[in-house]
Amino acid sequence: MSYQVLARKWRPQQFNEMVGQRHVLKALVNALDQDRLHHAYLFTGTRGVGKTTIARLFAKSLNCEEGVSSTPCGVCSSCREIAENRFIDLIEVDAASRTKVEDTRELLDNVQYAPTRGRFKVYLIDEVHMLSNHSFNALLKTLEEPPPHVKFLLATTDPQKLPVTVLSRCLQFNLKSMTPDMVVGHLEEVLRREQVDFEPAALLHLGKAAQGSMRDALSLTDQAVAYGQGRIRETEVAEMLGTVDTRQVLSLIEALCRQDAQSLLAAVDRMAEYTPDWQAMMADLLAMLHRLTVLQLAPSYQAPTHHEALQTLAEAFAPEDIQLYYQLGLQAHRDLDAAPEPRQGFEMALLRMLAFSPDKPTSTPPPLPDHGQDEPSQEPSAGLQEEPSAEVPKQPETAEAEPEPGGGAPAAPEQAAVELEQQDSEIPASEASQETDSIEPEAGLEPEPAPVASEPPQHSDLPEPPPWLEEQHPGPSEPVGTGGDSDPSGQDGTETRFSAATLKALDSVVADPDTLPDCWLDLIPALELTGVIENMMRHAVVRDMADGHLMLRVDGDYQQLYEDNYRHRVEEALQALDVAVVQVDIEFGDMLEETLYQREQRERREAHAAARQSLEQDQVVQTLVREFDAELLADTIEPAQRS
Repeated sequence: MSYQVLARKWRPQQFNEMVGQRHVLKALVNALDQDRLHHAYLFTGTRGVGKTTIARLFAKSLNCEEGVSSTPCGVCSSCREIAENRFIDLIEVDAASRTKVEDTRELLDNVQYAPTRGRFKVYLIDEVHMLSNHSFNALLKTLEEPPPHVKFLLATTDPQKLPVTVLSRCLQFNLKSMTPDMVVGHLEEVLRREQVDFEPAALLHLGKAAQGSMRDALSLTDQAVAYGQGRIRETEVAEMLGTVDTRQVLSLIEALCRQDAQSLLAAVDRMAEYTPDWQAMMADLLAMLHRLTVLQLAPSYQAPTHHEALQTLAEAFAPEDIQLYYQLGLQAHRDLDAAPEPRQGFEMALLRMLAFSPDKPTSTPPPLPDHGQDEPSQEPSAGLQEEPSAEVPKQPETAEAEPEPGGGAPAAPEQAAVELEQQDSEIPASEASQETDSIEPEAGLEPEPAPVASEPPQHSDLPEPPPWLEEQHPGPSEPVGTGGDSDPSGQDGTETRFSAATLKALDSVVADPDTLPDCWLDLIPALELTGVIENMMRHAVVRDMADGHLMLRVDGDYQQLYEDNYRHRVEEALQALDVAVVQVDIEFGDMLEETLYQREQRERREAHAAARQSLEQDQVVQTLVREFDAELLADTIEPAQRS
């Protein structure tokens, strides 16, 4: 007997043998068991996901001699003939080769006749989207009201090309692509039954290369068995597919862990011998970093391949390093097509991971000398490094001076300060005024250092500003505190996130919840909600507030988007701000008061009108319009943003 390929040999013969597609199988099984059968079914999805297989199983369930059910016997003559594709009442049509309207009419001429052997006459039309418009028009009437003994099963990979008149006459089932895990699990079962030796890592390559198609996966498995002479090994499958096995990617991870650039580049050289797809290599590297993170956070996780090596690396890696590498790799994966050469972009991404590693010391400027310490500095000051070469010979003379018995040796920064003072005394006044700016910041050796941010020269009674406040550099009008004796740093940087009006509203409502209706619009930003509920609150006003019970009215356009947990999210947000609200209720209707959204729109219009008026009254603009026939484009005016 001739060899039968795996894709045909292991085609499912029962619904419970199907891999995935549970959302489709559940509907079909229930319809068969409850005798609620439609006359036309449409199965859509990419190649190799089971469209024709499900259609044949459905035809077998309809014509099984044991009766209509979701579990055909598989041994009766009808079941065996359908499985062998020679059942006379199962008419399979390849629409790609029979696109003419004459072919469709010839097919429909036999619809009126009763089935020869089976219970139903089943028309299975594959790639139905290839039919011409005239063929669809000829099919419509029969497809809508076929005889009771006829069932239409349509399959297509491109449902967008089907007329809506056809779609409306069918029950449509969209079959999903297989995940790599589904493919690998099915391949393991098939290879065990075939008694073929395999490596799990090799099946991962096949599962990814199949791209969601089980038929492609089985065809590639046939090829891999032939390539490996009856066995499947990762290195051989990688060679066959033109990819790189996971051990090569693992060597990159190990080099990153050791911060070894030489080993990293050597691993890339070994990869280059296989002429791989560098973008796919970056994707494999990201997948490996993802597994390391999962192992760190969930130690019980079992990696599909190289579990022990990954577990060892997960213990050696710092979590923040992996997060940084993943983010850099993700950016490189997007930008790899823009690199002059793909390998160059791949190498640069790996070197960037090393260069920006948190564990790698960065280049920082030397610290300013501390005159309060008596210990001598081991390095020359920054100011001496910038002196001209002509002044260098003077340094050994001062350094050779021997200290007196019992006296301490002067510190190197103090010697430099004496030299600079002597040099300054010899410089004319006109030149000294020009060099003052360059000497003082470079040497930093004045007897009284210039005040820094941590030691303000004035207002010494104010508290020291926190680091996050110094980094923000707020403008004159930006709020930096709530006033009074409160701590300017706050607990969570609230002052840098909200406006003064929001902070004032928050203080007022915390002190007296009954003021909530008056402060509601200014309080909304402090709730820090996101998504649909945030938009709802921007279109909401307070209808009533009493005894911790808050009633909100929201624009009726949002009623269809409402979910019951939204009011609980508002309650939690208010309670997190220490606002005494026990319960929040939301109703929908017309808005009679101004919402936050309407107020922002009004303020934007007013700002735009003021900006336009200011430009129109500007003398320069008026001169341009008058002398050069210029025109002020009102649509391009944008109000200046407040600092």
